[in-house]
Amino acid sequence: MQSVVGLLITVGFLTRPLALRLALYAVGTVFICYPYLAMTSMQQYANIISFYKKLSIIGGLLLLAATGPGKCSLDKEW
Repeated sequence: MQSVVGLLITVGFLTRPLALRLALYAVGTVFICYPYLAMTSMQQYANIISFYKKLSIIGGLLLLAATGPGKCSLDKEW
C-alpha cells in the first residue's frame, strides 16, 4: 500500500488526500512499532532514532497535504 500511495504522490495524483491518509497511517503505526520506553541500552537508542525519523516523515506528509502538489503534477488544473 505504501509504495503505491508513494508513487501516486510522486506523480501528483490525488496528492492532498493521499498524503493525509498516509500520514494518519504512519501515526497509527509509529506508536505500535516503536515502544522504546520499555527498552534499554542500544536497542532503545535505535528505536528512538527510528521514532523521530518517522515523526519527521509524518510532518512532511502533513505539510504536503496542506500545501498541495506543485506545478508539474497530474492534479494540475488545465
